[in-house]
Amino acid sequence: MKFDRNLLSAAMQARLWLILTIGLGFLAGAVIVAQAWFLARIVDGVFLQGRALADVTPLLAGLAALALARFLFAWGSESAGKRLAVRVKIDIRERLARHLLALGPAYAAEERSGELANTLTAGVEALDAWFSQYLPQAALALIVPLTILVAVFPQDLLSGFVLLVTAPLIPLFMILIGSAAESLTRKQWTTLSRLAAHFLDVIQGLTTLKLFGRARDQLRIIARISDDYRTATMGVLRVAFLSALALEMLATISVAVIAVEIGIRVMKGGMDFLNAFFILILAPDFYQPLRLLGSRFHAGMEGVAAAERIFAILDQQPTVERRSEGGGQRTEGRGQGAELCFLPPDFSIRFQNVSVSYQEGQRRALEEVSFELRQGQHIALVGPSGAGKSTIAHLLMRFLEPTAGRILLDDTPLDRIDARAWRQCIAWMPQRPYLFNMSIADNIRLGQPDAGMDAVVRPAKQAFAHDFIRAFPDGYDTMVGERGARLSGGQAQRIALARAFLRDAPIVILDEPTANLDPETEEQIQQAMQTLLAGRTALIIAHRLHTIRRADRILVMQAGRIAEAGTHEDLLARPNSMYHQLLVAYRAV
Repeated sequence: MKFDRNLLSAAMQARLWLILTIGLGFLAGAVIVAQAWFLARIVDGVFLQGRALADVTPLLAGLAALALARFLFAWGSESAGKRLAVRVKIDIRERLARHLLALGPAYAAEERSGELANTLTAGVEALDAWFSQYLPQAALALIVPLTILVAVFPQDLLSGFVLLVTAPLIPLFMILIGSAAESLTRKQWTTLSRLAAHFLDVIQGLTTLKLFGRARDQLRIIARISDDYRTATMGVLRVAFLSALALEMLATISVAVIAVEIGIRVMKGGMDFLNAFFILILAPDFYQPLRLLGSRFHAGMEGVAAAERIFAILDQQPTVERRSEGGGQRTEGRGQGAELCFLPPDFSIRFQNVSVSYQEGQRRALEEVSFELRQGQHIALVGPSGAGKSTIAHLLMRFLEPTAGRILLDDTPLDRIDARAWRQCIAWMPQRPYLFNMSIADNIRLGQPDAGMDAVVRPAKQAFAHDFIRAFPDGYDTMVGERGARLSGGQAQRIALARAFLRDAPIVILDEPTANLDPETEEQIQQAMQTLLAGRTALIIAHRLHTIRRADRILVMQAGRIAEAGTHEDLLARPNSMYHQLLVAYRAV
């Protein structure tokens, strides 16, 4: 399967530990042959040849040394296998996190957060058994039996032939039973992911559920999903126990066949006791790696089910490809953030017949949108929900690429510019800013992690946040809680605004940050926004009349197209204009 190949490729990233695991396992298998030979010699010498204890003492010492060596090799193989799993899990988790960052918010918005979190944590952890147990055992199930066959064939061709013929029966039954286990394990993993996603939804929406009296309904849904997960898990366990029974039975019958044919020949004098006892001791160890492969196959099946989802995410191509082309001059006289920005002092951004489709072309978000955003200009986007305003913002932030058309920075296509370098030139102020569960200072310095305390306080004062921050007992070291739970909406907005001031980028994208605020806080944020926007290029998703009026140009969006464009006065003067209807709808007139 494709994800099996991907798992093998991931294992090769830690090939040293894989080789060490298999190599030590092979040495442990080779010691088994030596142990059987020493034990057969001791028994033959004592019981048939009448040797004394002193005569077999060297053989007993050698047997003890081999037992110790076998223990050390087996322990080393298991430890190396665990180290292999740890290294691969770290690598896959880093790749997943890096790839999700590359896919960006456009991909994450279409997925369930709980399911993605479950894949990054429990999903990657489920790979442990596959790498530490199943993969090494798959190699040892081939190497160790071959080693034993090499030792058995020179002693007795018939016994070697019986071992060779019966050995494939165990993998055959493992495959037949495993095909049923695979579908059940995939169902179990899907149910677990659904349960994790629903749990997160319930926790995030707990306030809403309590207010509307629907919390008990969610308890019933969780109970139903939990029962589905229990049923799926019991189904997997039933198949696993059935597989173990079948493999044990096959191995026992095969050993019995060897014992019977050897016993008959020894009784008739066709085979000496030493070779017969040597082969009889090795027979159970010949089938042991194959039996272990069967049990570890089921232990690793959950990892295979998780890997299917993991590599489905990794196979997703990022909408925005990072490229090293582009460049240009750096802006002068800005600040720490602007020193990383390459924009020339006088630039323009042009959308040329830009179209965007979601869901593989099934849903059109933008259709042939064209406009120009010049350096220092403020453009407001207005329109009903779903008109394409946020899509334009995501295009400008390089979270999406146009399905058709192109975006130019001066004469350079934007997709030829490294996305990370481009985002250094942008400050983003959303309507509901995301604050992480860390200190206020760390939330402000998110865009400039190495900023000193003076550099943090200055933008906080510009955003009118310094006074309320200082009123907290811990000041700038106050932990804000998850999603800024310990702050009011206005306080969170001002911290996000301080973050934009510290970013000090030449391009600012605003999504009406003054919505749903009290008049005093709104006035402060409006004043801070005017300071922030002075001399900067801005794209504003606007809902308020005073925000729209200040824009140099207004684009009225409807169904993914620019329905109207112009200044506030020009658009308002048009009879029956959509702009006038929107202003009435916003209750701004």
